[in-house]
Amino acid sequence: MKIIIAGPGAMGLLLTSLLSKSKEEIWLLDKNKKRTAKIKEKGISVEGLCGSWKTMVRITTSPEEIGPADLIILCVKSYDTKNALANFKPLLGRETMVLSVQNGLGNLELIAEVAEENKVIGGVTNLGATLVEETKVRFAGNGETVIGLLNGGFPVELRHIRELFNRVGITTKVSRDIKGVLWSKLLINTGINALTAILQLPNGKLVESEGTRRIMRAAVTEATRIAKRKRIKLLYDDPLAKVEAVCEATATNLSSMLQDVLKEKNTEIDFINGVIVRLGQELSIPVPTNLLLLDLVKTIEATYATRARS
Repeated sequence: MKIIIAGPGAMGLLLTSLLSKSKEEIWLLDKNKKRTAKIKEKGISVEGLCGSWKTMVRITTSPEEIGPADLIILCVKSYDTKNALANFKPLLGRETMVLSVQNGLGNLELIAEVAEENKVIGGVTNLGATLVEETKVRFAGNGETVIGLLNGGFPVELRHIRELFNRVGITTKVSRDIKGVLWSKLLINTGINALTAILQLPNGKLVESEGTRRIMRAAVTEATRIAKRKRIKLLYDDPLAKVEAVCEATATNLSSMLQDVLKEKNTEIDFINGVIVRLGQELSIPVPTNLLLLDLVKTIEATYATRARS
């Protein structure tokens, strides 16, 4: 099986290194030539869970060099999805499946514009990955990964992907309701990511203050109303309790959005709280807390160059 991981961020590096333990042909696709040269020379270093190890990998900036793949795993930031897909033509064969393990909503619909719907796989992973430097990633948590076809099918190819992931230590199961899985993860991100980015706090600190708990509950309650109106079946009966439990279970973790803010990079706020705001407007459901979180993170992004420094 030829597998391409598109995007050498924290998750992309971790998945590449883990999948390279298999006998499959693994490629890493990047858009940055300098970073590509560095990874090609130094390989990928992983530390944390399961000890430390180094993996030399095939990496390129040229889709033509790779050719059609059996599986493409999309790990780019959600705001880069369109640009990444624009270069995918040389990678797509008749049987190519495309898996997104990205944050937020909207990515699967974009993928379905370039690949057949029965080849589009949604994914949610609770693997913990923190980018230490361009060639080094910290394996911070080994949670479950859930994948499923956008159309709810369960072809043999999906079973093969699940079996491969499990063989290399990526605990994976298949869901026939991937939309419900994605929405369940969205509600968690809605409550946690923006608040941690604004306050620059690890996840666990959000449940230590009644003020932050109140804001988190309000954001999640608004998102839950949207999910109910859209008849989305969530994985848990009490979203508020679930979000607080995730904060406690990942107490020392820095959310991906906080990591982006600390590095003064664009965030995925439009694909998380921004989705709730847009749907709230479409459905005439007030979502003032999510709108406030969206505006605050957007303001942080717009003022990186002029922010006060200690």
